[in-house]
Amino acid sequence: MAVNGSHRIDGLTGQVLATLGQAAAARGVGFDVIHLTQHLIQPCGRCGDCNTRRIPCEQKGDDVAGLVERIQGYAGIIYATPVYGFGMSGLMQTFVERAGVGYLRFERPLANKVAGVVVTGRRYSHDRVYGQLVDNVLLNRMIIAGSGFPAFVQGQFGGDPGADGEGMASAMLTLERMIDLLSVLLLPHNGPDEVRRRLASLPHNERAALEGLPGQPEAHALLTAGSEELR
Repeated sequence: MAVNGSHRIDGLTGQVLATLGQAAAARGVGFDVIHLTQHLIQPCGRCGDCNTRRIPCEQKGDDVAGLVERIQGYAGIIYATPVYGFGMSGLMQTFVERAGVGYLRFERPLANKVAGVVVTGRRYSHDRVYGQLVDNVLLNRMIIAGSGFPAFVQGQFGGDPGADGEGMASAMLTLERMIDLLSVLLLPHNGPDEVRRRLASLPHNERAALEGLPGQPEAHALLTAGSEELR
């Protein structure tokens, strides 16, 4: 599943996630998206006892507790956000703060789930936002799906994400790697040889997935060709 931190469901971030959802479906994997903009997420209050309390946040009246419970039901989670003001969207920032400090810090229920990060935006500060979300993933003891280059998709104002072929290829690689990792973590397997085979669907050199790819359809064809035997 994916958490979409954009205020626009059909913006660039939403379009990227829709494309990843199609790719996941092609591999027989369900892909749900939580659009944070469709939910009420209040900022942290002024209680100031986050670091000493031993029970979850008692702030009432919004959807954060329900969203945290929903996310726990998935084995793989993609955090996707646009860059706003050289940082992640305020919507995603508020959710990360409320969910992390208010609920996830007590028992780390997302531990050992597979995570990916996708950052969209014009051309600035993708790396800063990516690093912040990766820190959050590691804090929650999740397994980050290393897949080559970070999934930075450049564009603006709901433009076509396919215009950034390299960015979409990286996002596709992230998705494919997550699915491959989950196939090992969740399904029975017959030892290290099969583990290596299940995780061998990506090119050894990540640049191989980017050469001659003007858009995501070709990237998807290249990526899925290596994983046909796993279906």
